[in-house]
Amino acid sequence: MESARKVVLLVAEAVTLAHYGRIATLSRALLAGNYRVIVAADPRYRALDEIPGVDFHPIWTIPSSQFAHALEQGRPLYDAQTLMRYVEEDLALIDAVKPDLIVGDFRLSLAVSAPLRKVPYASVVNAYWSPSADVAYPVPDLPFTRITGLRAGQVLFDWVRPLAFALHARPLNQVRRNHGLAPLGNDLRKTYTRADYTLYADIPELVKTHDLPGNHRFLGPILWSTQTPLPDWWDNLPQDKPIVFLTLGSSGRADLLPMAIEVLSSLPVTVIVATAGKVELERLPTNIFVADYLPMDMASAHSALVISNGGSLSTYQALANGVPVIGLCSNMDQLLNMRAIERLRAGITLRAERVTSKVLSEAVTEMLDKTTYAQAAEQIRQMLARTNSAQRFRGFVSEILG
Repeated sequence: MESARKVVLLVAEAVTLAHYGRIATLSRALLAGNYRVIVAADPRYRALDEIPGVDFHPIWTIPSSQFAHALEQGRPLYDAQTLMRYVEEDLALIDAVKPDLIVGDFRLSLAVSAPLRKVPYASVVNAYWSPSADVAYPVPDLPFTRITGLRAGQVLFDWVRPLAFALHARPLNQVRRNHGLAPLGNDLRKTYTRADYTLYADIPELVKTHDLPGNHRFLGPILWSTQTPLPDWWDNLPQDKPIVFLTLGSSGRADLLPMAIEVLSSLPVTVIVATAGKVELERLPTNIFVADYLPMDMASAHSALVISNGGSLSTYQALANGVPVIGLCSNMDQLLNMRAIERLRAGITLRAERVTSKVLSEAVTEMLDKTTYAQAAEQIRQMLARTNSAQRFRGFVSEILG
């Protein structure tokens, strides 16, 4: 019976918690089916969700700090040597488990290893990275924007962006050539979405696209929360003031947490904070409650406002509960995601590099005082309630594997 079951290999590039979390959610969606489900990832986040019922295979991923530093500097996230090592690990894994389908979340090397082994490959990605997305690309916080300012920096970035995207695409193209595969061209977005099938972890109402290829489809948001115990203070949270959930995740600017806590401590709110284990906070004000990790679904459901790094994992979890968001954004992925939310009037984007105590305080006050943000978030919640990404994913796998 074991050998008769189709094997689905799900691979997470664990440079951030979001990629691991989405793969964990997708793997659970398949457990009730007649598949052998295998998850491969660097084990750095496994303690937060061990995904019972799946076979886990550890693989190597660059340190998250190295990934974050490359983002901050605007440099390519991977060099060709790193991707070559990834391909070697991928191939060894594929040869060992013999998958019938591979699903990857930001494991760019699978665009080499999967076709080399002739295994169908589906890439999970946010739709704002699609070449078909109707988006404008904001300049992220980069060293040169501290000199030019944002307005001039955006003009300069618009001019050099095609060259920058080509530079970021070069390492994967080099690795493909080394393995006898055709390069993907000079557009970074093609390296992020190149697969036999591209699955968007979004709803089309949030990210508009045009002329999508037939092998691209929207799954809907892939919601995930840590499988960690609740802190001792959870059942004793004051209920007489609005609750604000503050989390900057694994890829946010953790150095902003003390400032944000100081701001929120002076407002008529109760604040629950998840630090992702990145900072130690001492002498907390009486309205601040802190844990390393909190289940995002429960924390968001209890809150009137979520303040996050603006990434899709935390913002979709908030919106799934009808809660508006403030994004303290620094990289382009976060900015693209929050711009989509702002377009639907359910959030406010603040630049992590430029946010001040006054600006954050005004944004929190505005969002809690004006009901329009909560109303817009509720409208998005209703959209999301009509989207079952787990069901769509099961249907996709069944379609591909018969």
